[in-house]
Amino acid sequence: MADTVTIEREHWKEFLDELTDERVGYQVSVEVLDRSYGDPHEVEKMPFSYVNYDPKDDVVVLGVGGNSPRFPVLLRHMIWHPSDLEITEAKVIEADLRVAEKDGTTTLVHFFPAPALPPPQY
Repeated sequence: MADTVTIEREHWKEFLDELTDERVGYQVSVEVLDRSYGDPHEVEKMPFSYVNYDPKDDVVVLGVGGNSPRFPVLLRHMIWHPSDLEITEAKVIEADLRVAEKDGTTTLVHFFPAPALPPPQY
């Protein structure tokens, strides 16, 4: 079983800023678990841009794309009034980042190292 760590609310902003710095160049898949709509994937293996917490508006914002010609548009996934934030460090079936909302909706963010680009052909 993987080690899951719950991050205390007063550390969310700092933690997510550090996570953004650590995961530069990664790809992400985003899955939303919702009792009303099922468990759709919003994003599958797109370039990770950032994740942060805005305490004023009480929202976690995940940015995907917007950093290459292949993915020129920045997509934002917003998680309003989150109640829990957890990180799973081991690479197993569980999500790397889990953010739960008060209504029970849960967003799972899986991080993947970006594939290496082939060497240029001359």
